[in-house]
Amino acid sequence: MAFELPALPFEKNALEPFVSARTLDLHHGRHHQTYITNLNNLIAETPLENLTLTEIVRQTAGKPDMTAVFNNAAQDWNHRFYWKSLTPNGGSLPDGAFKDAVVEAFGSEDHFKTELKVAALSQFGSGWAWVVKDGDDIKIVKTSNADTPVAHDQVPLLTIDVWEHAYYIDYQNKRADYVSALIDHLLNWQFAAGNFDAAAE
Repeated sequence: MAFELPALPFEKNALEPFVSARTLDLHHGRHHQTYITNLNNLIAETPLENLTLTEIVRQTAGKPDMTAVFNNAAQDWNHRFYWKSLTPNGGSLPDGAFKDAVVEAFGSEDHFKTELKVAALSQFGSGWAWVVKDGDDIKIVKTSNADTPVAHDQVPLLTIDVWEHAYYIDYQNKRADYVSALIDHLLNWQFAAGNFDAAAE
């Protein structure tokens, strides 16, 4: 079956003033849609068309002859995850196992958020900053271009997209302002906590 563009989990203007409806029109409606269109064209009438998106990412990772498929599949996967990583009601981490693990690993919620911001700002060029569960540990990692923790046996908990198309309309070249806005107001820590709990089961 062909992959389809998922609906956003919020209204297009729900993230304003931090992320505009105009940015989401471009980012979700055009960029994400393009990755899906390209992927469907690349896998049509091949054995890959019967696999899940996660399976396609894992089976094509690191294979030079499958780079185009991996790039589009991974970008589709990453974007689906990114939309769920955002919420109009972001802010503090919810009490529970995820917050306890964060504080144990990073010392405090504030230090954790500082390290996440550092990762997002230090990713050179296009890419992603992630909170992941790696074995029994919570880590902050970054990936370039379409790369994703799914290809490295890590469990993604939350992500920040730092490709320029994620923020350039609203912030021009000020990536730091965009990242701060997400961390302070828009990151869906309930989603991250749910992913952490599911990974522990």
